[in-house]
Amino acid sequence: MVDEHQIDDEKPLRPRGRWRYPWAMLVVILLFVVVPFLSWYGTWFGRPLSDKAMAEYLEDKEKPRHTQQALEQIVDRINKHDPSVAQWYPRVVSLSESPVPQVRSAAAWAMQYDKSYDPFRGTLLAMLNDQDPTVRHQAALSLVAMGDSSGRRELVSMLQFRPVRADAAGKATVLLHEGDAVAAGGPIVRIDQPDGNKVEARASEAARIERLSVSTGAQVAEGQELAVLSPSIDQVWEALRALYLVGQPDDIPSIQHYAMDLPGMPDRVRKQASATTEAIRSRSQTH
Repeated sequence: MVDEHQIDDEKPLRPRGRWRYPWAMLVVILLFVVVPFLSWYGTWFGRPLSDKAMAEYLEDKEKPRHTQQALEQIVDRINKHDPSVAQWYPRVVSLSESPVPQVRSAAAWAMQYDKSYDPFRGTLLAMLNDQDPTVRHQAALSLVAMGDSSGRRELVSMLQFRPVRADAAGKATVLLHEGDAVAAGGPIVRIDQPDGNKVEARASEAARIERLSVSTGAQVAEGQELAVLSPSIDQVWEALRALYLVGQPDDIPSIQHYAMDLPGMPDRVRKQASATTEAIRSRSQTH
């Protein structure tokens, strides 16, 4: 029989298996906490960049996100009235010729934040002729922010529906449904050509499938309309806000469409369309 006093005097026994393998717990923490944090921190646009890193990111042709991050931080420095940021302006201008549309669009967005640098305005005017619609749209929006209405026609085009046409003849397979949202570059219809090749009709910019003009299994001809796209909510919203400032009476028919109660369009868009129409009419009466 064990004496109770002996038990009290003895050193408590360590529970079996508890912290038996502390290194295993460290590995778990590393995998599920530290690694995701480092991955997020490495791609977070708010992470401050040194001047050296800024130069490297602006010249990085392999990772467009690096360039976009640098442009974000240039805008942040402009807003903080940091005079040293001007050293990067020539590079921002040169990014208007980047082969990556997202980079060109980001550069156009950044230029609006310093109206005092004359080359920005001239570059934005040239970007109104860019082959990519998202770049043209951003150039027009940035010009309005600078008090320049030269991109007004582009702003109106941001409100218009766009047909998607077949680049080749063949058998159609419809990949989306009416009302679906589609990202820029997203496939809408796949065409199986007689020679076995496949061609995809894609959206040139973010949009919504307003109408499908073909069904799966249909034979289509080159150039035939496959679908009609309506602009994304964000695109309509930004165009209406810009036209509030620079719109003309000729633009009202395109604007008034969005003053109606449209499926999928939030109420704020309808209200902005009405406000933009009234602002244009008011300006025309005072001139």
